[in-house]
Amino acid sequence: MPIRPATAAELPALQDIERAAGEAFRALGMDAVADDEPPTVAELERFRRAGGAWVAADGTGAPLAYLLSEPLDEPTVTATASRCEHIEQITVHPRAARRGIGRALIDHLADRTLARGGTALTLTTFADVPWNAPYYARIGFRPLTEAELTPALRKIRAHEAELGLDRWPRLCMRRALTPRTAP
Repeated sequence: MPIRPATAAELPALQDIERAAGEAFRALGMDAVADDEPPTVAELERFRRAGGAWVAADGTGAPLAYLLSEPLDEPTVTATASRCEHIEQITVHPRAARRGIGRALIDHLADRTLARGGTALTLTTFADVPWNAPYYARIGFRPLTEAELTPALRKIRAHEAELGLDRWPRLCMRRALTPRTAP
């Protein structure tokens, strides 16, 4: 599955992917999440211009999934500098779910982050949604304690709370990066 930078022309398609994937939250009683508008084209363009908008495409080149990320540089609790890439959003269209596409996007980002000297990926997610925190734990992310949250992660969580996402349990997770070896 080709993974490549998103183009400006396909940003509306990313919004469509977000809307379609959001419908799954209705089955969990999270209608407010399902009804939430996707990022605006301007927001998506900001990530794209910064090099943080990736798509996994089908055989025709059309996006099936996307990932948005941005650097998160700051000291860790041990006060040593750590360069993390924060996953702002990762969404797979329901018709392409359960094929490893989300993991492929995350692994792609991990490889790029390692190549630039990064040490970890971070994200925030719903604790009890099966395709959120439990899934991320299976692919190497671990929950962060309150004491491990950096100022930047605290700021992200505060913004999420302002948006009402704390109506459901949320947490920050981190995946340490190490070079993968070929099979």
